[in-house]
Amino acid sequence: MQSTVGSRALRNEKLQKKLRARAEALLPAAFAAYREGRHADVQSLCRRALRDLPDYFDAMHLLGVSILDCGRFEEARQILERVVALEQRSAFAYSNLGFALFNLKRYDEARACQEKALALKPIFPTALKNLGNALLRLELAEPAIAAFMRVVQLQPDDADAHCNLGVAEMKLKRYAAAIISLERALALQPHHFEASVCIGLAHLELRHFEAAATALNAVLATKPDMAELVAHRGRLHLALGQMAQAEADFDAAVALEPSLELGWRGKAQVSLLTGSVALAMVASKKVLEHNPVSEIGLTLLGTCLGKLGETAAAIEHFDRALEIRPDCDEAIAKKIFYQDFFADADFAAQQATRRYWWDAIGSKLPRRKLAGRPLDPQKRIVVGYVSSDFRNHSAAFAFLPVLRSHDKANVQINCYSSSTERDSLTAVFQSLADVWVDAMGLSDDELSDRIEADGVDILVDLSGYTKGGRLGVFARKPAPVQVTAWGYVTGTGLQTMDYMFADPVSIPQDVRHLFAERVYDLPSLITTEPISDVQPSALPMLRNGFVSFGVFNRIDKISDEALALWSRLLRTVTGSKIVVKHFALDEALLRDTLVGRFVAHGVAQDRVICIGSTARGDHLLAFENVDISLDPFPHNGGASTWESLYMGVPVIAKLGNGPTSRSAGAILKGVGLDDWVAEDADGYVAIGQKYASMPSYLEKLRADLPAKLANSPAGNVRVYTQKVEAGYRQFWRDYCAAASDAG
Repeated sequence: MQSTVGSRALRNEKLQKKLRARAEALLPAAFAAYREGRHADVQSLCRRALRDLPDYFDAMHLLGVSILDCGRFEEARQILERVVALEQRSAFAYSNLGFALFNLKRYDEARACQEKALALKPIFPTALKNLGNALLRLELAEPAIAAFMRVVQLQPDDADAHCNLGVAEMKLKRYAAAIISLERALALQPHHFEASVCIGLAHLELRHFEAAATALNAVLATKPDMAELVAHRGRLHLALGQMAQAEADFDAAVALEPSLELGWRGKAQVSLLTGSVALAMVASKKVLEHNPVSEIGLTLLGTCLGKLGETAAAIEHFDRALEIRPDCDEAIAKKIFYQDFFADADFAAQQATRRYWWDAIGSKLPRRKLAGRPLDPQKRIVVGYVSSDFRNHSAAFAFLPVLRSHDKANVQINCYSSSTERDSLTAVFQSLADVWVDAMGLSDDELSDRIEADGVDILVDLSGYTKGGRLGVFARKPAPVQVTAWGYVTGTGLQTMDYMFADPVSIPQDVRHLFAERVYDLPSLITTEPISDVQPSALPMLRNGFVSFGVFNRIDKISDEALALWSRLLRTVTGSKIVVKHFALDEALLRDTLVGRFVAHGVAQDRVICIGSTARGDHLLAFENVDISLDPFPHNGGASTWESLYMGVPVIAKLGNGPTSRSAGAILKGVGLDDWVAEDADGYVAIGQKYASMPSYLEKLRADLPAKLANSPAGNVRVYTQKVEAGYRQFWRDYCAAASDAG
């Protein structure tokens, strides 16, 4: 019996040796087939070997790698998991398994496999590269950069590694560093596709528009039908304000790839900028249809809702976007903007959101360490104005009079323009500037470099969180003193913003502790130049036989609360009508929606007159059909309030709980029209009822208003500017004193 068992064992041993020898004999041919790319032969040979020797590590590993190369990732994963179970000391097996898991989007497991491979073989460039890619997908850009840096140290001629390093640097918005890495990749491999694309995108983010165009057009020449590339070129056109070209590219992109989120996002952005809210809503919903958790899609749809006056719903969308991505700059900025239209958002809520931007974004930007400079408190102060609105824009009418009235003996004017749009008013601003810089093509760091090199003493923000604003520059603090003023004075939340110009009405003393900035009071939040080319007309109610109220403000300022109150006033003033004028009313959806809102409040359709876009002269002449203007709330008028007053049309305003809900009241009080400012809704209606029944008073006031404005503290531009310059001198003296004490 023992002899029989021994004989069987011997026979099994001989069989195993024979099978192993046969299996091992197949491997050289399998490896040769692999090197030649004949994967069907590789897999056939490996499977034959594994039939003879099921736990043959080399055959199973090669089979898994071949299947991996063929893109059958789940099948490869299953085989490679058996491989690492057979041999747990193989760094290559762990790395290949990690690559399979990466392609299955199981990034945490992929990372763990690559880390295991590197623990077994620390100098392993392929595993390092794969680890870096997994870390990137896990949004861990900093450790990804460390992995890629190690790869390029080990393999300086690895173009892919340099490219991957550039991509990781882009994730952290280190675009200048990314360009260096991508240029190295292209020096090693001039036609490296991903590096060519990414360098164009990095230049786009840095506002290097010519370089971005060169790079993107070069790659599009090789792949003209690649939808994502076409959409990125659309982004370039959009940044340059080339709406027709941008729209054509985004249309082409979604035609090539109907589910392309980037294309639909671009279509929504173009539609919003061109006033087509209905089309913007369709495109925004397309984004969310393809990606329900797109923070940009939610932000775009929220913006559409805000444009339609649905402010609460808009803010809900921005909050949902921030739940997905807490540092989404666009969502924060839009929430800040539309909170100013939301009655429930008071001073505290508004400033809290601005502080959120600082905490999430601004505080993470590199702060400048300024070189020393002469501390002469009496010097001619170099004031730098930063704006995207040195053009025919409502904001420009608020700061143009100050720039025109500056005492050039005491103030040097530097203008840093961040817009591609130029018109006749741009030429006026340029003529007023001692130094003019077209800053649209400069990144925040480059613009900061220029401001610092120009020796700016006081840097003034004129755009805030509105389109084209450069708060990223102010967060870096390239000037000793920084001020926010006029263009969008609601507070910034920036710890690097020293002062803001306001007035005691728009920002009362008891809420000033909520602001990051110290408030310096002017006669009113904004002023304007006298309008002398168009004179007030006769009072229209005398020829019409009824009162005409007017609203010449942005449509998105017409809140439900304001419209309900205006409807109440119209119902109480017999026969009265309301004239609403804004360029957005060219769009039928907005016009019909607005009229429908009035009808829902019991105001007949024929009592609501809508007027769309006109030339500026005709815009001012339209006031000849208005007896009394109604200021919207919670977001008041600014330049529109001044226009109405200079056309002889008084304005009814109601004080609210934020700077923008008190700005019209501040202007009215600043020109001596305190009786036109209400504290509440009943007071607002009472003012309208009172003066609607006083045509003789309105007729006289209409004739007297222009002179009254020009002689008031808020309307006398020369006096107003002297107060501004006194502020600048105080800010500079305080800085010099503090710097001297610190030194």
